[in-house]
Amino acid sequence: MDDEKDLREAENEEEDMSVITLTDEEGNQVDFEFIDLVEYEGKEYIVLLPTDEEEQEQVVIYEVVPCDDETELYKGIESQEVLEAVFEIFKDRNQDLFNFVD
Repeated sequence: MDDEKDLREAENEEEDMSVITLTDEEGNQVDFEFIDLVEYEGKEYIVLLPTDEEEQEQVVIYEVVPCDDETELYKGIESQEVLEAVFEIFKDRNQDLFNFVD
């Protein structure tokens, strides 16, 4: 998936599960496992892991853009500096849960 695309949360499959389904601009639905929510410089960023085994090697990070009380957009991060900073925060908080490869 292209990080430049705005993604919209389509549904939570089950409230107790951490799997969410996102719909891209082309209408394709993709399942992700919710890993973390990171705050950086007053904004929130969602960290997701694709549930597709072929794509599970890398996390995906999107900026959370609130639209109203029930809707959020997940927007690709354009700044490499912000992306790296958010990923570093995520790595620091989750170093005991994941084996990170530099």
